[in-house]
Order: sequence, then C-alpha cells, then structure tokens
Amino acid sequence: MNRSTILRWGLTLATALSSTLLPAAPPAQKVLILATTTSTQDSGLLDELIPRFEKQTGYAVKTIAVGSGQAIAMGKRGEADVLLVHSPEAEKALVAEGSGVNRRIIMHNDFILLGPPADPAGILKRTAQESLQRIAAAKATFLSRGDNSGTHAMEVKLWKAAGIPFEGQAWYQQTGQGMGQTLAIAAEKKAYTLSDRGTYLALQKKLGLAILHEGDPSLRNVYHVIEVNPARFPKVNTAGARAFADFMVSKDVQARIKEFGIATFGSPLFFPDAGTPE
Repeated sequence: MNRSTILRWGLTLATALSSTLLPAAPPAQKVLILATTTSTQDSGLLDELIPRFEKQTGYAVKTIAVGSGQAIAMGKRGEADVLLVHSPEAEKALVAEGSGVNRRIIMHNDFILLGPPADPAGILKRTAQESLQRIAAAKATFLSRGDNSGTHAMEVKLWKAAGIPFEGQAWYQQTGQGMGQTLAIAAEKKAYTLSDRGTYLALQKKLGLAILHEGDPSLRNVYHVIEVNPARFPKVNTAGARAFADFMVSKDVQARIKEFGIATFGSPLFFPDAGTPE
C-alpha cells in the first residue's frame, strides 16, 4: 500500500470520526417579528405572555411596540410577521387591501378620560362629548398622543363627534409618544388626556391623574391579532405568525388575560374575547 493511499484512508477516517464525535451545529434561531401597540407593552401584558410563547414554541420574538397606526404600516410593508393592534377601521382596511389575513379578536378594555383631580374644566359626570366641549371652552391643556395609534384615532373621532376644532389650538398639544410617556407628560403638566384603561392602571401610582369619565359604550377598546399575508410578502414567517395567533386565542392564554392585573391592581387590565362575535 503506497503512502498516498494510506493518507487518503486516514483523512476519510478522521472525517467520519469528527462527524460522529462532534456535536451537530444548532439550528438557526427562529425569529418572529411582532408589531404591536404600546399599551400591550406598557401594561406589562407582553412581559407575561411572550416568554411563555417562546418556551412553548422555540420562537424568539422581536417585539416592536409602536402606535397601532405604525404597526399596521409595518404590516403593509411586510416588515412584521404578525400584528397585535387596536384600531378597528385601519385593521379592516389592511385586510381589505390584502396585506393582512386571519384577523381574530383577542380581548378588550376601554378608553377613559383622565385629568388632574382638581378637574379645572369640570368634566366629572359629563358625557364624553360634553367633557371635550368643556375642556375646549376652558382652554384646559389636553395632551394627545398624536401618533396615529388606536388611542389617537379614537380621540380624533371623539373630537369630531363633539364638533370641536381642536387642531392648531394652543391648549391642544401632541406628544408624538406612546401611552406611557404621554401619561407621564400629562401628569407633569396637570393636563387632560385619553388613555386605555390597562396602561393607566399599570402606571397610576406614579401619575396623580384621576379617571374623570368612564363607562361610555362608545369607548370600548378592542384588540385583534392579524397575520401578515405571505401571498403578498413571501419572506414573512408564516408558521411563526400562525403559531402566535393560535397562542393568543388558546384557552390557556385567554384565561391568563382574564386574570392579568387582578393580583396587583384589584381588577383585570383586559377582558378575553376570543371566539366571541363582534
């Protein structure tokens, strides 16, 4: 047997042994991009749910918490795999144009009007429309998110229903920030603002703001999960998006949503809705 043959056999044997003895390279981590509203982040709900989803499925979730308008815009550009948002009209438009599919209801809470406990505009026990009219008449500072979020969309809808020309008014100020930051600024300025109940309850001890209007049926705040359409955006993580959507409507997660916040705040921050008619 010549030297070259021995060397070839040795190389073959070494390769076989190395493939047997060395551990296989781990598979690439499965990443899922979730675009969602700031209220799900600021309320702490995602801190409760995302680790459970990652553990159950093996996906690593990259959460981008912005206003619902920005999250939906990401879906339109195929920059996210799945959306968790609360801006119904914009959501329906997303699905109608073909960028989103399988829109499913997840939960709801409600919007509330907040302000300084002294209530200089006198909105306590008034309707939503009367409250905004009084804020405008008193030229009391009102803080808007101004970020095309679901909360901002609801606020604009309320101003228009009240017949108030609000844009450009000195007392009407936009933060361009998420719900948590807007609440902090409103507390600092002793201003009025519109908030989802979940974020307010999660942060109320730091704020010094009072609930001055609540319980109006028109202020219901509904969240949906929407998968970004793979037929339009082939690179989206279709399997991951479906897994997350299925996770959010599962009995276990719906039960956790129902309980979330009770131990800390004395009441739930959200109410589960999966499978219910809208």
